[in-house]
This record gives sequence, structure tokens and C-alpha cells, in this order.
Amino acid sequence: MVTSLNIKFHNISASEAIEADIRKRAEKLYQISDRINRCDVTVETSGKHKQQGHLYEVRIDLTIPGAEIALNRIHPNEDAYVAVRDAFDAVTRKLKEHIQVQRGDVKTHETPPTAV
Repeated sequence: MVTSLNIKFHNISASEAIEADIRKRAEKLYQISDRINRCDVTVETSGKHKQQGHLYEVRIDLTIPGAEIALNRIHPNEDAYVAVRDAFDAVTRKLKEHIQVQRGDVKTHETPPTAV
């Protein structure tokens, strides 16, 4: 369970269904890494665009020991659920990459020998 999950809505009415979806996806993040200290999620819309419809912006800030992972996704879509899903998919990839680097699973290249 995520110890500190903060969900904020800007320029959009707070929806229990979207909030429940965010909580479910945050739980999946916690299953990947139990070292998550804080997760802040902000969902906002910039209103009606002429050609693209609503622009949903989802910002996710994860705080883990030694690092902070921040993601900001702007998604032109009529559905806020799609914007939330895409943002959580991207932050999941970033979290997995960070865990691989911490574990040392990432290949490091040796420096080529230099002549003296």
C-alpha cells in the first residue's frame, strides 16, 4: 500500500471513478517497488481546444529513497481514463529503469585503454 498518495484535480470536477482508477494503478506501482515514499498525482484539463477537444494533463511525482521520478503527460483525448493510463504506463517504465540501474543490471561499458 502506498503510504502517501495525494490526488488533485484542476479545472475538472473530482470524480470518484477516476480517483479509484488512480488508486488501483498506484497499488500496482507499489508492487513493483515497495520503497515508494510518496506519490502525487495531478489531473487537469485546459478546456476545450478547437481541433483536439479536451487536453488532459496528468502529472505524477514519485519519491523513492535517493531519487524522485517526475512525469508530465499532455494527452489530447476526450477520455481522462486514457490519459491516466498512459501516464501510469510511462511512469512504470521509468520506475523499472531506475530499479535496474540501482541493482546494477544495466550494462556499463569499460573505458578503452589509453596508451602511455
